[in-house]
Amino acid sequence: MVGVLIRLAQPAELTYLQEIEVASGEPFRDLGMPEIADDAPMSLDDLAEHEVWVAIGAEGVPVAFIAVGDVDGATHVHQVCVHPSHARQGIGAALIEHVTRGDRPVTLTTFLGVPWNAPYYERLGFQAVTDPSPGLAGIIREETSRGLDPARRVAMVLLPAQVRA
Repeated sequence: MVGVLIRLAQPAELTYLQEIEVASGEPFRDLGMPEIADDAPMSLDDLAEHEVWVAIGAEGVPVAFIAVGDVDGATHVHQVCVHPSHARQGIGAALIEHVTRGDRPVTLTTFLGVPWNAPYYERLGFQAVTDPSPGLAGIIREETSRGLDPARRVAMVLLPAQVRA
């Protein structure tokens, strides 16, 4: 990862982050998942309510972001997106690593069988959650209510470094 700075997002950047999210959804079309590509990005209110970190590219503008919040004492990744023009450069992994530096578990929900989803997170050390906490179970229910097939989704956790096996 060359020439990328990670910092907290500025309020004026939030609309641009929505554009990154829309662009990062486009590859789902190639997997026969147009409904994911067509899904609306996080609202400006949702972005403003989360801790949002951006990766700033050489041009001085965000090229990726990660939005996190607290869920049952864990840092939960609500969204991580890398603009396709900057994909496969380690930027997503750098954002994930940035939010995993603490002493709390990190959780997320993602798609099974999508190469840049569950298999990618497994390579970063995440493991499937078999008994989700109440808050994480609530996120899974909310995703299901929005039409995401729970059979194609998985909740995952990355434990703090001091307790990883």
